[in-house]
Amino acid sequence: MTWSATARGAHQPDNTAFTQQRLPAWHPLLSASIALPLFFCAGLAFIGLGLGLYYSSNGIKELAYDYTGDPGTGNCSVCATAGQGRAPPPPCSCAWYFSLPELFQGPVYLYYELTNFYQNNRRYGVSRDDSQLSGLPSSLRHPVNECAPYQYSAAGLPIAPCGAIANSLFNDSFSLWHQRQPNGPYVEVPLDRTGIAWWTDYHVKFRNPPLVNGSLALAFRGTAPPPNWHRPVYELSPDPNNTGFINQDFVVWMRTAALPTFRKLYARIRQGNYSAGLPRGAYRVNITYNYPVRVFSGHKRLIFSSISWMGGKNPFLGIAYLLVGSLCIFVGFVMLVVYIRYQDQNDDEEDDE
Repeated sequence: MTWSATARGAHQPDNTAFTQQRLPAWHPLLSASIALPLFFCAGLAFIGLGLGLYYSSNGIKELAYDYTGDPGTGNCSVCATAGQGRAPPPPCSCAWYFSLPELFQGPVYLYYELTNFYQNNRRYGVSRDDSQLSGLPSSLRHPVNECAPYQYSAAGLPIAPCGAIANSLFNDSFSLWHQRQPNGPYVEVPLDRTGIAWWTDYHVKFRNPPLVNGSLALAFRGTAPPPNWHRPVYELSPDPNNTGFINQDFVVWMRTAALPTFRKLYARIRQGNYSAGLPRGAYRVNITYNYPVRVFSGHKRLIFSSISWMGGKNPFLGIAYLLVGSLCIFVGFVMLVVYIRYQDQNDDEEDDE
């Protein structure tokens, strides 16, 4: 045996079915009898799923009210006019009255919706300090540069929480009242404000800094609130388990939306006599009007909504499945016509031969 043959044999793979690629394999041949039924079955499956999603979404009840305050749209127009061109706008209150002729099936979710608000803007989306929001004392005193111009206050104090997202925190508030009998008194409906944030956000991403002598206010001493805030972050709620960086409203707002029109969860109605939903009767929503939206040509709405197995009202997913299913069936018919046409031509050519 020559040297070259010996060297070549030493580097050859083992003579096994795996290394020599002799394992049995299945090579599908997509003939018309296989491909066409696949297209039709996939199309029917998508259409069936799309119909289920679409009708399930349409079965969700919603009650919405635009309280932006455009002229002639209700008593909130007074608040919108009073706060126009003033930053921050003065405190103002308005109300929304509505009646339910029948039970609004629960569980009922209360959302606020903003339009023309681009939380997906790149500079806006990175204007935050995740280390500071996780409670690190060093980041509390030294915010990252991405937070600028909301990094330090005019007095040179670090802003906590820093950044444009925190500075634009939605600060309207709502309370719901129910009139059970005509001309009777209004009774406040309990709003459950707990558990409205994502579990991972509330339990993992957001943390308060370590307490100083048992006080959260001392932990934030030496910092300043964002310019648009009326109070420091440790006074967002009297509940010690819902204030500071772990305030539920704050955590919900800090999860930025992908589209310029979005809604965020404000509360759930599921306590007391309202666990099954909102009974028939007259209702009043007291609105504390703080958040200016007319400066960026936006609108804000208040929405009561029920849910289904697929979540909230969203017809897009059902329509998308219907379109894909219809496209699959259409392509299947086109392929069937082409197959029949050229199959007949092939048969004629074979007969001529």
